[in-house]
Amino acid sequence: MVVLISCAKKKLDHAAPAKDLYASPLFRLSWKYAQTRNPDKIFILSAKYRLLDPEKVVEPYDQTLKRMNRQERKEWSAEVLKELRDDTDMKNDKCVLLAGRPYLEYIGDEIVHKEEPLKGLSIGRRISRLKELTKARG
Repeated sequence: MVVLISCAKKKLDHAAPAKDLYASPLFRLSWKYAQTRNPDKIFILSAKYRLLDPEKVVEPYDQTLKRMNRQERKEWSAEVLKELRDDTDMKNDKCVLLAGRPYLEYIGDEIVHKEEPLKGLSIGRRISRLKELTKARG
């Protein structure tokens, strides 16, 4: 199983492993929930770094998919898919998607076996749902 978590705007003000860099409540809860799933791999979908290893030390940055035009988002997505194919078995691996529409817009349909427990929820509802899911698995 692979879990994909979207990055967050709120970050530490210094370099850190990616899993520690993102400081938003939504990211922290997504990370906590992802760990309860005991996945083979967790990746962070980063607007700047694309498919990001959680242990990789990165500098804070100010880049978002929301500021990219459609073509840039398609190119970003194509690179993410290429990296996913290199690191996973996309035809057989189950993938839990903990990311919003901008991150999944052009990659979600390419993932065969997926679970989207937060699909269609606002940020507030995502946070509530992650708390419920984490508690249920804890």
